[in-house]
Amino acid sequence: MATPAQLFAKFRGYPLGARLFSAAVCRRAPYFASVSPLFLDLRPGLAEVLVRNRRKVHNHLGTVNAIAMCAMCELAAGTMIDSTLPKSLRWIPRGMTVRYVKKADTDLVARTELDTPIAADFQGDVVVPARVRNTGGEIVMEADITMYVSARPAAR
Repeated sequence: MATPAQLFAKFRGYPLGARLFSAAVCRRAPYFASVSPLFLDLRPGLAEVLVRNRRKVHNHLGTVNAIAMCAMCELAAGTMIDSTLPKSLRWIPRGMTVRYVKKADTDLVARTELDTPIAADFQGDVVVPARVRNTGGEIVMEADITMYVSARPAAR
C-alpha cells in the first residue's frame, strides 16, 4: 500500500493534482473538509498544508478560528507521520498543546517536520511540532502534537 507522500507525488504530476489529492484525503477523513485544506508539500518527514482566509473558517472577530488552525496542524502532522513511519508501525494522536502567537488574518500554511527517523521496533510517544505562518511568514500559532506509535497488528 502506498504512503500518503507517495500518492501526493503521483497526483502532483497532473494538473490540479494537489487539489485532487487534498480532496481524496478529506474524503477519507471528512472532518478536515471543514477547512478546505490544500497540500503544498508532503514527503517523509515534512508536510505543508494551506488554508485560505475565508468566512467559513472565521471566528466572531473575522480572523481564522483557533480550531481551524488546530485541524490544519493535525492534518499535516498525521499525513506526514503516516508517510514517515515504517510499515510495521501505526499511530494515533494522543494530545495537542497549542500557543496562539498572533492574530490569524491572512491565508495560513501549517508546516510539520520530523528530523529523526523512527525505528521499526519503536513504541511510545512522538511529539510532532507544527508551526502555522501567515502570508508574511510570521508564526501565528505553534502546536506540539503527541502521536502514540505502536506496532501494527498482524493481518488476519
